[in-house]
Amino acid sequence: MDTINQYHPDHLLAQPPRPAGGGGGNPPGGRADPRDAPAPENGSRVHIAAGGKEYPAHFAAPKSPGKHPAIVLIHSFKGLEQGYRDMVDRMASDGFTVVAPGWQTHGKQPTDSDVSAVIRGALAFLATRPEADMGRAGLTGFCAGGRYTMLFLPQVKEFRSGVAWYGFPYHGPTDDTIPATHIHELAVPMLMIHGSRDTASPIQNIYRYSTDLDSAGKYFELKVYQGKPHGFMVVNGSLAQDDASMDAYREMIAFFRRTLG
Repeated sequence: MDTINQYHPDHLLAQPPRPAGGGGGNPPGGRADPRDAPAPENGSRVHIAAGGKEYPAHFAAPKSPGKHPAIVLIHSFKGLEQGYRDMVDRMASDGFTVVAPGWQTHGKQPTDSDVSAVIRGALAFLATRPEADMGRAGLTGFCAGGRYTMLFLPQVKEFRSGVAWYGFPYHGPTDDTIPATHIHELAVPMLMIHGSRDTASPIQNIYRYSTDLDSAGKYFELKVYQGKPHGFMVVNGSLAQDDASMDAYREMIAFFRRTLG
């Protein structure tokens, strides 16, 4: 079993008061018993509008009455695989209203402005749903979606927090699309989840980004899983079930519960 390290030494973490709210998570390395988790909700295919185009998306919401935190989930460069659909359903069972748009519907490599429009279109869709509390909106993304989380969390002010999975803080076709150039705009908490053996997005760049965030006084958390490669959460299209991946999922859920309430 992989050893799991949590990396947030005092000299890298800014420490403003945390937003109110519950949360928690099982200890790292603990084996999750599937019987401890509620059954995933059954999501559905929906469509969102963005930039005059229509995008299919996967949507799920809790069955319990009332309004729930609203999450936009941005999949990796490999597309809206079944693993991401399953994650949306599981997040709904954990109390979140979630939509995952297929941002590559009209091209494998859309522009950043196109993806920004898709994210805003996803927020507009969630605003039509009675289950969604738009005052508690969050953003999460994986791989390219992790980069989009780092890039747009500071710019889209509807979001109250975000979780970036193995993102690319120093990648972008132009200077103003490099996520690190928008650090000064970040006003909400961000959690980064990364693997120590990520060759696509080397961990050294995440440590550098963490230092830049800290220097700017921005609140962040960083969880590093020793030995994990890039894309460890969805493998061959399926949601990973190993101990480290399940722990990483719990970290995301606990973070959103703390920061969104």
